[in-house]
Amino acid sequence: MSADQQPFGVYVHIPFCASKCDYCAFATWTDRHHLTTAYLEALRVEIERAVADGMPVATTVFVGGGTPSMVPPHELGAVIDTIPKIDGAEVSVECNPDDVDAALLRAFVEHGVNRVSLGVQSMATHVLGTLGRRHDQRNVDRAVVAIREVGLPTFNLDIIYGAAGESVEDWRRTVDAVVALEPPHVSAYGLTVEPGTPLAADTARHPDDDDQADKYEVVDDGLTAAGLENYEISNWAKPGHECEHNMIYWRQENYRGFGCAAHSHDSGRRWWNVRTPDRYIDLVADGKSTEAAGETLDADTREFERLELLLRLRPGVPLDALDGDELPGLVERAGDRWVLTRAGRLMQNDIATRLKT
Repeated sequence: MSADQQPFGVYVHIPFCASKCDYCAFATWTDRHHLTTAYLEALRVEIERAVADGMPVATTVFVGGGTPSMVPPHELGAVIDTIPKIDGAEVSVECNPDDVDAALLRAFVEHGVNRVSLGVQSMATHVLGTLGRRHDQRNVDRAVVAIREVGLPTFNLDIIYGAAGESVEDWRRTVDAVVALEPPHVSAYGLTVEPGTPLAADTARHPDDDDQADKYEVVDDGLTAAGLENYEISNWAKPGHECEHNMIYWRQENYRGFGCAAHSHDSGRRWWNVRTPDRYIDLVADGKSTEAAGETLDADTREFERLELLLRLRPGVPLDALDGDELPGLVERAGDRWVLTRAGRLMQNDIATRLKT
């Protein structure tokens, strides 16, 4: 990226799934696969209109879902091809391990994809069952072999801790199995309860804060020992393998989302598209806006959110943003910044309430 090139991300939402995970509140459907071709065509049309209206050239592209690896790869690739990108742009696609083989990845590579993110979640069969996941964890190993065979320059493994019935030892085995695959990037998220999900309705399966704190320490120890650095609370990477697309979100930079329920941000204004693929397809076909609603942040709110996001990152926040001396053991001074300690990462939400704008 040249010095005068401003970061700009493009997110593409693929809403189709084979099954719905119990914890998922995303705009995904298991019964709309007949819409795939029409939906991908609508994406291309909406992107072409945005480009004609002056959309910046993308420095990153992220195709998420849903399960992007379910749709025909060259049809998805045609959508990616429609997006103007800088040379060397990071282009990521989320994949279910069951879908991944060398042929799929080679098709992606033909369309500029240089990073995939595998939804691993757990390497324990009974934990996958608790989460409502259907993939075979043995296919994670096969997928990583295929990634290396094709020569993708980087990839991510996505894992979740805190499911009901998952012991600390179960989680430790998942972390060990992930480390054994020598990934350049790992995302590890604590299971969260989203309103309206089957998990939300079953309080007996809700995660325990203390258990999740213990498991965070396990994954941080394991990944750090393997040479991955924590650069955002829930993300670890080998140097040079950080997810540039997510950095755009965390730095409050501009991005455009395409597809149903996709979110966009432009200099303090953010908006989101209609939620269902059926409605999205119809609006694009009629030449109408796909925006469902939006908001413009005032200066104070935007600055608070900027600091809240920066607090999650390794460089931390400026000294005048926190009374760090009042938070011993939770933040530490690094030059002219306050950065979270590991204990502070576990308390980030509480610490954020003390930020000063």
